[in-house]
Amino acid sequence: MLESGRAQRAITRGAMVGVGNASLRAARERTASRTHPGECLSRQELAELVNEHVWRHHQRRVDVDANYVAKLERGVIRWPNAHYRAAFRAVLGASTDAELGFANNRRAAVPLATNTGSAPTTRGPVHPPPAVPAPRQLPAAPRLFSGRTRELAALSAAADGDRGRSSTVVISAIDGLGGIGKTWLALQWAHQNLARFPDGQLYVNLRGFAPTEPPVAPTTAVRGFLHALGVAPTAVPPDLDGRTALFRSLVAGKRMLVVLDDAPDDAVVEHLLPGSPSCTVLVTSRRRLAGLTVCGAHRVMVDALGDDDARALLEGHIGRHRFAAEPDAITDLVRFCAGLPLAVSIVAARAVTHPDFPLGALADDLRDRAARLDELSTADRSKSLSAVFAASLQAQNAPAATLFRLLGVAGGPDIGVPAAAGLAGLTVSRTRRLLRELEDAHLVQQHQPGRFRMHDLVRLFATDRAARDLDPGARASAARRLVDHYLHTSFAGERVFDPVRPPIDIGHPVSGSRPGSLPDETAALAWFEAEHQNILSTQRLADRHDLHSHVWQLAWASHTFHYRQGHRNDSLTTWRAALVAADRLGDGVTRARIHRRLGVALVDTGDHGAGLEHLRQALSLFTAADDGAGQARAHEALADAWERHGDAHRALTHAYQALQQYRNLGDAVHEANALNSVGWYHARQGHYEQARAYCTNALALHQEHHYHDGEAYARHSLGCLAHVTGDHAHAIEHFRRSLTLLRQLKDAHQEATVVDDLGTAHAALHDHRRARANWLRALDLYRAQHREAEAASVEHRLASLEAPAPGAGVRAGRSRTA
Repeated sequence: MLESGRAQRAITRGAMVGVGNASLRAARERTASRTHPGECLSRQELAELVNEHVWRHHQRRVDVDANYVAKLERGVIRWPNAHYRAAFRAVLGASTDAELGFANNRRAAVPLATNTGSAPTTRGPVHPPPAVPAPRQLPAAPRLFSGRTRELAALSAAADGDRGRSSTVVISAIDGLGGIGKTWLALQWAHQNLARFPDGQLYVNLRGFAPTEPPVAPTTAVRGFLHALGVAPTAVPPDLDGRTALFRSLVAGKRMLVVLDDAPDDAVVEHLLPGSPSCTVLVTSRRRLAGLTVCGAHRVMVDALGDDDARALLEGHIGRHRFAAEPDAITDLVRFCAGLPLAVSIVAARAVTHPDFPLGALADDLRDRAARLDELSTADRSKSLSAVFAASLQAQNAPAATLFRLLGVAGGPDIGVPAAAGLAGLTVSRTRRLLRELEDAHLVQQHQPGRFRMHDLVRLFATDRAARDLDPGARASAARRLVDHYLHTSFAGERVFDPVRPPIDIGHPVSGSRPGSLPDETAALAWFEAEHQNILSTQRLADRHDLHSHVWQLAWASHTFHYRQGHRNDSLTTWRAALVAADRLGDGVTRARIHRRLGVALVDTGDHGAGLEHLRQALSLFTAADDGAGQARAHEALADAWERHGDAHRALTHAYQALQQYRNLGDAVHEANALNSVGWYHARQGHYEQARAYCTNALALHQEHHYHDGEAYARHSLGCLAHVTGDHAHAIEHFRRSLTLLRQLKDAHQEATVVDDLGTAHAALHDHRRARANWLRALDLYRAQHREAEAASVEHRLASLEAPAPGAGVRAGRSRTA
């Protein structure tokens, strides 16, 4: 009977084992693996997840393994302890023990011994390991911090706005130029908000753009996080996916901050992101992490500090007394640092190193643009400005890096995509893609659609890299393409502005320069306004590369724009450079043209004596070359100069000579201009009937040839004549028609004059409301054109608003020639 009972019990146990736990196995096999997409959860992975759950919720370190899971599935163990059952339910998504086939038949299986691979046992007391403290990995907060109020508020808003309303982790991606203060911003916010993250803060410097050290691999970074979270080295999974899964499991549900500093790209960051919405992540990078933004990250772009914030940062470094002692030097130092916190810190370090040295001496060291980057270097390459920029450049692909260096050849304040394409000799679409890559790396900024600029110190770096890395031939070819781009596009715009102006021969553009087409005056004006400073810079570039013909031709091609928009000083500068270039070329007719234009520019800026001298030289050279058209234009310019000099008689003499020359040449349009001039100078001497006859003939001839520019000037002359003879109503009519044409022509310079005179005509009729409105418009235009004398006159009349004396509408200093 005894043997029979033992056999029966053995049979019973065998039957139970044979049945197994099909429910547990089925639950595991329908649960997807977290480390191997497309596969089910393995016994080993299930065991690791159970261990993680027990540790996370009970701070007990246990070693459930694949063998223990297999015993459960075979039915050898039917009733794990409560902690294990809760862990299996959580991992496998079960609500009850019965769903997983757990049954308490007679006694429970006991828990595993701590830190062993054997099945659970009750032998001996269980001693839980000491609790792992919450990680506090943040570096210290910046000792000095200035500004960034907007950025700090944006980070707080992101954390506040998403918390509780999102099922995904809160991510803020902070990007900006190297040395701009991204890490300082992240640490400042993190330390201000420690109370938000009671479960800890994790930090890793990924060294994505470190000048002296290799980047940190994601597998290394996440291993560091696991160690900080208490995972023993022997328990860290060997592969990246396994480590990431374990990391996400450990931080799930915890209010933690993760700071990923100096990330190289989106791909690295994605492996280090928690999966729980309870966590917040700050990522800093020199690259715009578009992938994160697309997935819902909040982008915080960090730009240069404003002057006030930069000054406050510098004052914090060097002390209030020293800061206040040399205000001019401080202003220079702040300007030279261009709002870059790293540059401010380097300057401050130099100042602190020599506390007895005047700050003015340090400012003098930085004054030379060519040497400024060297002065902002340190022995520590990780904090040297050139090294910081170089690391960003080295991260670019070869075509983008080459384009960056070529941008150092161009000297303008910004560049459009077509001009950059001409500089590089690439297609517009290819250039646009490369510029966007540089923009993503913050080596350029797209400050307007299709227009890119550099931070001042980055521009110096680009210029330096162009000189060091590009051979002279490559720099010269790029410069020639850029100069040709601007010259031929400017020339096209000039032809639109003044189609009757006799053109010059500028040859053909070199291959790859890609000049643009400007189909109408609106397009031409928009292009000139956007490129104005770049045209001036390009003329200087042409001079540096001994492109003498291009130097004077750029002055010629930009002349009408300068005149109409009232850029008198810029016009003077370009024509002075043109004369130097023409003297080097030695061509008499070219020199004559430039003497004439330079003389006009000098007269426009009030230097009548020098202007008259250049105009006499122009007339002499044109006469020697037997150039009748040139002589006529020189006489026109001399007439205007003498009138402004107060000698209307001499002005009329030269105007008659110009008229005769144009008639001899059969040039009807310029004959009409000369008729208008003769009429104007007659009016200046009080010969009103003669003046009206000449100006009326000029108007008819301009209308016959559909020359709206000349028509606008002739109508203005007739309006002034009507006004001075008391016919104010007809004066107003002429002025209004003139203004209609001038606005179509975008001639702001002459528009200011005519609006002024229109106001004067209304004042003569005691219509003070219209007089005031027109004078206010004229005042705005005069100020924009830096015409101080005219602006002062209008201000005086606005103040008194008295009826003008007879003849007030005819004032000296106006050219009648279009």
